[in-house]
Amino acid sequence: MDAVSDREQRVLDIIETARSKRAKFRDERITMAHGAGGKATQALIEGLLVPAFASPALDGLADAGIVRVGELGLALTTDSFVVRPLRFPGGSIGDLAVNGTVNDLSVAGARPLVLSLSLILEEGLPAETLRAEVAAIAAAARAAGVEVITGDTKVVERGHADELYICTTGIGVLDERASLSPAAPRPGDRILLSGRVGDHGTAIMLARGEFELDAEVASDTRSLWPAVDALLDAAGPSLRCLRDATRGGVASVLNELARAADVAMLVREADVPVDPAVAGAAEILGIDPLHIANEGTLVAVVAPEAADAALAALRAAGGRGDFAQAAEIGTCHGAPGGMVLLETAFGGKRVMDMLVGDPLPRIC
Repeated sequence: MDAVSDREQRVLDIIETARSKRAKFRDERITMAHGAGGKATQALIEGLLVPAFASPALDGLADAGIVRVGELGLALTTDSFVVRPLRFPGGSIGDLAVNGTVNDLSVAGARPLVLSLSLILEEGLPAETLRAEVAAIAAAARAAGVEVITGDTKVVERGHADELYICTTGIGVLDERASLSPAAPRPGDRILLSGRVGDHGTAIMLARGEFELDAEVASDTRSLWPAVDALLDAAGPSLRCLRDATRGGVASVLNELARAADVAMLVREADVPVDPAVAGAAEILGIDPLHIANEGTLVAVVAPEAADAALAALRAAGGRGDFAQAAEIGTCHGAPGGMVLLETAFGGKRVMDMLVGDPLPRIC
């Protein structure tokens, strides 16, 4: 990384010291920000939940927990979906519930196998709406190659839910090609992105009709297993770690990885693929596209000798052009550890922090 001035280094040292401390949960009440995937979420998880349920499986704070039964390695993940509106350009809460859980397994290096499905229905929900979402769940499961093998259904009183909530739990088998860890990135590693950023969060925001913006943006909701499969084939043990950039966007994911590995990450803003409509909406609303949620985009950190092959494989993954806009967006460095810096289009650098607050509507 380029040399910095003494003043810049002092500022970076202060930030680095602050970030090295474990987040503490001090809030008196839960707010929407605690579910947005940024700093408030981090404080809730690291300051309350992880200490309460302390176990080696939670130490990595990954997208899925790893369980070994004899010689068989399994990944387990669970998620809840509370998106509004239920249907939006490019998808709905039904396929979102399948893909979100499948993707958490995939970026853990596990081939998704089965799901459980829990439906929380609000009294008065139109039966046709329920039929449509059940069909969406079934179609997404077939496309992802998983089966729904168990579940539960509850009904709550009118006004006690936004029509429909979905909870899914998934199990996958660890792929023997994978050796992934959030602590694995090293200086010199390359940072890859599987596609455009911000499509999902922007599609939800526009579908709610609250901002009077006219743009055609569709969610990127899809299974990431084809991309992970291609990366494992191309890079194998040179693939350090993977994360799907959902709540909090790419910026929050990179900050989590930088802290876990104690490396610095330098991201080149000009190399990040962003749909012009998403960039325009974000600029009007004062939101960084790198903080906007995705539902079919992953971040990969790859050793430098395998980066070119991994990127080529990623762009060809799936056979439908889903990942054709994959790009290399940055590199890992030794210092300042635990920080993410953004090289702007104007040639300067700024700290790219985790999402603060809750600037967007519920997106998953």
